[in-house]
Amino acid sequence: VQLQASGGGLVQPGGSLRLSCAASGRIFDLNGLGWYRQAPGKQRDLVARINRGGTISYADSVRGRFTIARDNAKNTGYLQMNSLKPEDTAVYYCNVFPPMRDYWGQGTLVTVSS
Repeated sequence: VQLQASGGGLVQPGGSLRLSCAASGRIFDLNGLGWYRQAPGKQRDLVARINRGGTISYADSVRGRFTIARDNAKNTGYLQMNSLKPEDTAVYYCNVFPPMRDYWGQGTLVTVSS
């Protein structure tokens, strides 16, 4: 089972995007939800996560600008990204938290540029 992120695109600095991640079953409420990103030439890093108990945390670089959410009824996760910066440019992936190898999808590209 792969989780496919969607909603990426080209946005100007200061703009917003909302990423979505649809699952085929009850994955996120049982396993937590994580959003990860990988910039060119860099490793994949955790951006935001909701653990199974509902505790939310963010990477320092996005705290106050990004908001993670999940809709258990729809088996869907979200990442609202505001005040985007060029350094947010990356391929964004969703997975459970902690991540599982079989759930990595292709990700969605977010490009922040004027």
